[in-house]
Amino acid sequence: MALLNKDAILKADDMVFEDIPVPEWGGDIRLKTMTGTQRDAFEDKSMDQRGKDPKMNLTNFRARLLALCIVNEDGRRVFSDGEITLLGQKSANVLERLFNKAREMNGMDDKDVEELTKGFSDVPKEVSTSD
Repeated sequence: MALLNKDAILKADDMVFEDIPVPEWGGDIRLKTMTGTQRDAFEDKSMDQRGKDPKMNLTNFRARLLALCIVNEDGRRVFSDGEITLLGQKSANVLERLFNKAREMNGMDDKDVEELTKGFSDVPKEVSTSD
């Protein structure tokens, strides 16, 4: 097997899409894997570095991930960053189910979430509904 060069790596289509039934919403949605840049940005926004002790930012945590992963037929995001709060107002049960599927598709498990929160002294117990 030959080693890949830069051109071959950059041309490879490695995004995965999956259509998920959401009967509560009356149809299906399409989830897409994140790019490495999107995942890094998601993880960065999940940490509040202000002050001496960094804190985990759980504000709209599920909706923030889903906004990056829910796409239309063309693979473009359905929800912009400015619409994350709107998405976060949907059913917690539905968001949790879709969040878990998006985490699975993106190779994020409970250990990854633990890594994000490790060393944070003051993790909020409640999630704010505002952005």
